[in-house]
Order: sequence, then structure tokens, then C-alpha cells
Amino acid sequence: MINVERKNSFQLRLTRRLKEETSHTLDVYLFVPKELGLSTHVISEEAFYHGAISVSRTYYSDEYHLPLVHSRLASRNQLGSDSYRLSLSLYAYQYVGALERTTQAMLVSARKLRHATSDQRQESGELQELADALRDQLYEMSDLSDGILKRLRRNSPTDERLYKYFANIDNYLSWFTEQQLLALVAHMPRGGEFSEIKRRFIIVCQRESDYRKEQEYNAERVMEDPTRMSNKMRLLRRLIEHPITLKQRALELGSGEQKAVKALATAVVMTFVSLGVLHLRSVLGDVTALFVLALALLYAMREVFKDDLRNTLWRWLRRGRPKWRRQYIDPTRNQSVGRQLEWFDYKRYAALDADIQQMRRRTVAQREEEVLHYRSSSRMSPTRFLSGYEHTRETLHIDLSMLTSLMSKEKHFIYRLKEGQAVRESVERRHLFNLVIRETGSEDTTYLARWKVVVSRSGIVDVEKVAEESVEKTSK
Repeated sequence: MINVERKNSFQLRLTRRLKEETSHTLDVYLFVPKELGLSTHVISEEAFYHGAISVSRTYYSDEYHLPLVHSRLASRNQLGSDSYRLSLSLYAYQYVGALERTTQAMLVSARKLRHATSDQRQESGELQELADALRDQLYEMSDLSDGILKRLRRNSPTDERLYKYFANIDNYLSWFTEQQLLALVAHMPRGGEFSEIKRRFIIVCQRESDYRKEQEYNAERVMEDPTRMSNKMRLLRRLIEHPITLKQRALELGSGEQKAVKALATAVVMTFVSLGVLHLRSVLGDVTALFVLALALLYAMREVFKDDLRNTLWRWLRRGRPKWRRQYIDPTRNQSVGRQLEWFDYKRYAALDADIQQMRRRTVAQREEEVLHYRSSSRMSPTRFLSGYEHTRETLHIDLSMLTSLMSKEKHFIYRLKEGQAVRESVERRHLFNLVIRETGSEDTTYLARWKVVVSRSGIVDVEKVAEESVEKTSK
């Protein structure tokens, strides 16, 4: 199962959980409207790969490695500080990820309801159902987050070596929970039905702020400066992710082959040039002005055909082969736990597989599209993972800022009637990107899905997964 969401204004975040199977394949197809003028001459494949795509993997576990249990074992000298730190970081990372995803989903519903008036909600049964569901989700989220933080703090370790890890993570989780709740309070719909949950969230936020002051987690000057506070929490977030995030070593493939192709192209061209010089020498005889001119022409042709021949040979040799290799290393033991091969290129629609074409069935208006294709094939070694961990979680970020810079800055206006008067309003021009993802290895069957990504020059507007029923109807 793959989850696609907007991370920030310009980045898409793709997350997937990889099972015990050692081999996994992921294909990501991004269909970009042709009107943007995207091509390899505008943004090369290497430039887009290095500037817009980033991949990270972390340990993942379905079991709850409770810090309470691990702290007791550690106090009896049955668990080392590295194991405690790893389990505590994984516990916090999974909580932060779940809370962040839940908050983002509820913010979308909250913004939709906030723009609708009370009369519109009463008239629309769908909006009222959405409001009731959101209210129930907010109460459930409050109870779950409160319970998780209480279990975390139930028994803090007494060992000074372990307590510093606990204090840093407890400090961050308290602040992060407060920030997520305050974001929901700021965007909740106005009205009496959400007043109670707002008061409840504000009480929880005040309680967490007082708790951090009692524990003296942050200095007074840090708490008074939002910038310093934010930077400190960003560092604590990295502290949480470091023990469970696999290190990476990236290598661009084909450097030796590229040198061999360059040497071969030069040798072939120079052979013909030398034969041409010998033929000119036998025809023209002594060195004359005509001989010098013909010789200069031969060397000019050499420079032209050498580059063309080298590029042609290089494309033929590397066609369909991976361009980069990524090696994953355990951060604690510095031991290799897997590797990944990666491809990235521009595709023609006619060259796509039949299932991808069926998933992205284009209309007349959508025939002119540029297809960006990213592929990864990974092979992990679960036997080399840390004890108790057999799964990994992969996060793929796609930065669309390189594509939004191609969009027009021109403003557009529309006219409409309002209270009997013609009113001119400025509208934002938006483009529809289609994202098709195919994955094999994580599930028993191949996973194939499509998302609609609405993008404007100011960033990503909306990300919507196309329902399977809609895909089936479209393909018929």
C-alpha cells in the first residue's frame, strides 16, 4: 500500500511499507501537461533526478516497543543504551508520523467546512456528515495522543545515559503535539459544535507548555524566541530519526563505460581522419594551401562526428540499464543491509506498458503530455537488520518547484454577476498532473493506482486519489 500526500507547498511525499520480501520494484510515472514546454533541453534527466527526487528508508515495526518496558530492562542492565535509544526513537517516529498524517487529513476537512456557512452545512447532508465525522475524529485524536504521552512518561529511566535520550524525545513530542493541536484549532470551523473540542485542545496545549517548563527542557531565551525554538525542535526531530534511518551511499553507474565509449569514439573517428590525410597526401602531393584547407576540413568534421558518435554509442549502451545505485547501511553497526538500483528518464506515451496506458487513458485534450518515469529496484537483507526488525519504511519526495517555475506568471480574470453588478475577480491558473504508481514485491499482487495532482505556480493545490471504480469506468 502506497500513500501519496502533500508535504509542503511544492513537495509530494510517497510512503510505503516494505515487507519481508527481499526484492521490491517501484515505478512512478508523472504526466506533465505539454503546455509547460518541458523537455530534456529545458530540464535534463540528471538535473531533475538530483534536484527533485530524494529517497530515505527507516526501520519499521508493527509491534509497539514501549519505552516503559525497555527502561525497566535497561535499569536491570539487560538492555544497552543503543537498543533503548533505537526503540525509543522508533516509538516516537511512528507516533509523529501517524499524528502528522492524521492532522493533515483533518485540516483538509476543516478548511472545507470553514469555507462553508452554517446554512450551507444544514442544507447539505454531505457537509453535515463531514462535520460530524471530523468532530468524532478530533475527540479520538485527543484521547489517543493523550494516552500515548502518558504511557511514555509513566516510567522515565533513572540512568543518566538513558535519561538524556528520553528528555530530548519527550521534549519534542510535547512540543510537536501542541503544534498539531494548535494548527487544528486555528483552522477549525467556526460554530458552537466545535467550541468544546477547541477548549479541550487549548487546555491540552497549555498543559504541555507548563509540563515543559516544569521539566526545564528549554531555556527561557529559547522559549521567548519562536525562531530559536523551531530550530531546536528541528534538531530534536533529526535526533529521533537518526538511529532508525538507514545511511545511504549513492553511486552513479557507467563512469568507466563512459570513458571507454569516449575512447572508442575518438579512435574510430581518428582512424577515418588518418586515412583521409593519407589519401589527400597521395592525391595532392606536396603540402599546399589546398592541402591545408582540406586538412582543416577533415579536423572540423572530426569534432562534429566524434561527439555525435559518442552520444549515440552511449545512449545505445545505457538504454534500459540503471543509472544510479544506492547502498543502505545500518547506522549503528555500519553494516550493509541492502542496495537499490534506480532509473530516471523521459518516456513517450506509446512506449509505456499496457497497464500504465490503461490506468492513464487520455482524452483528446490530454494527448500532449510529457511523461517522467522514475524506477527503483531494491534488494534488502532482513537477516542483517537489527534484532526485532524485519520491515522498512521508504519515503520518496518529489519536488515540483522545477516544474512550477515553467508556469506562466500571467494573471487571469473572470467576470460574474454579484448583486446585479458585473464584478471582475482574479483567478489562479492551475494545471493537472497525473501520478501513476506501480509496485511489486510488497503485496501478493501488483499494486497500481493513480492520483490527480492540481498544481499552480504558487505550489501544490490538491492531491486526490482516483477511486478504483472511476479508473475502471475510464478504461472502458
